[in-house]
Amino acid sequence: MTSPGLGWPRRTERLVLRPPTDDDLDRLLAWRNHPDVARWLLRTVVDPTSYRAAWRGSSDDPWDHSVVAVLGEEVVATVSVEVRDGMGQQVEGNPAPGSEGLLGYLVDPAHHGRGFATEAVRPMLDLAFRELGLHRVTAGCFADNVGSWRVMEKLGMRREQHGVRDSWHAELGWVDGYTYAVLADEWR
Repeated sequence: MTSPGLGWPRRTERLVLRPPTDDDLDRLLAWRNHPDVARWLLRTVVDPTSYRAAWRGSSDDPWDHSVVAVLGEEVVATVSVEVRDGMGQQVEGNPAPGSEGLLGYLVDPAHHGRGFATEAVRPMLDLAFRELGLHRVTAGCFADNVGSWRVMEKLGMRREQHGVRDSWHAELGWVDGYTYAVLADEWR
C-alpha cells in the first residue's frame, strides 16, 4: 500500500515517485503493452480494465507498495515492492511475518538506457529496508534481459539463481531466468 504515512511523494535527482492517478494509468497502458516492454514480461499483454483495477486495488493492500516514477509530467517507470513471508515463515507463531520483499520495475521504452530504473529502484530499496524493516528483497528477470539484471547488479544485488528454462513466456515458451537478492545488512 502506498499510504501517505510512508511519505509520498519521494524525489530523486530527476524523478518523483508517487502513487498513480487515473491519468497515469492511461499513460502507463500506452507503453505497458508495447512489444519492447512486453517481451520481458510473463504476461505479454494486459487487459486495460483489469490493469487499472489491479493498480487501484494495490492502494488498499498493506503488502503492496507500488508507485510510478514521473519525469516532469511524464510517467517513465513503475516500481513496486510486494511484502511477503520468506521461506518457512508461514508457521504459527512466526515472530517476523512479512520480512521479505519482491521487487519489480518497468521502464517506458522511450526512456530505456537513461538510468531511470536504477534511480527509481534505489529509494524503493531504502523504503523496503529502512521503513518496512524487511530482511531481504528479491527480484527476477529473464536471463536475456541484460538491462534489467544490470540494474540489479548496479544496486548491489547478487545473482543467486540461474534457472534453466524455469520461466514460461507466452510467446517464447520456456526461457532461462535469473533471481537476484540483497539483505538488509548488505544494503546499509
